[in-house]
Amino acid sequence: MARARLAAHKKGARRLGAEVAFLDETGHSYRARVGTTWAPAGHAPVLRRVSKRREISSVVCLTAPLDGRPPRLFARHFLGSVHAPELITAVCYFQRRLGGGPLILVLDRLNVHRAHLTQAFFARHCDEFLLEWLPSYAPEVNPEEQCNGWVKRATLNGLPASDAELRRLARRAFQRLARRPSVMREFFAHAGLSVT
Repeated sequence: MARARLAAHKKGARRLGAEVAFLDETGHSYRARVGTTWAPAGHAPVLRRVSKRREISSVVCLTAPLDGRPPRLFARHFLGSVHAPELITAVCYFQRRLGGGPLILVLDRLNVHRAHLTQAFFARHCDEFLLEWLPSYAPEVNPEEQCNGWVKRATLNGLPASDAELRRLARRAFQRLARRPSVMREFFAHAGLSVT
């Protein structure tokens, strides 16, 4: 089913001259679990972290690899949780980075995506944004979820001392992933979406 829906998006994207982009959010905190690491025998590494809740949120956009173009990844980072104004700011940023043309946004059913302010923005800009909704409780069909997991693994043993450092750590991990289109193509394959 996901494969058929992406095929329909491809046809619509070609007709409109639009990009298909998967959008999602993720959070970064000081409380992230510690991963395995190396240390000399008998000297267990000690990672001291500030115990806080979510401090940095990332709104992430992953474009579908259509017509032979590689997938592209963009992220905007905000202090605290993402609300409608931050989401709108991020979406406008992504559209500019993608050339200013129309976007077919594939969204999950997160509250911030369905908020009145968000929907009013998309209604005012219906010629620039076409919304498609993923099924409820189905993160496995969203390839952008794999991006978030990759970044969280890459930052597993980070020791940021401030919010600015945590933001820099997340931004650097997303930038590293953005330079690996072959890995991002695998995220589409993992979600069962054709990338040919």
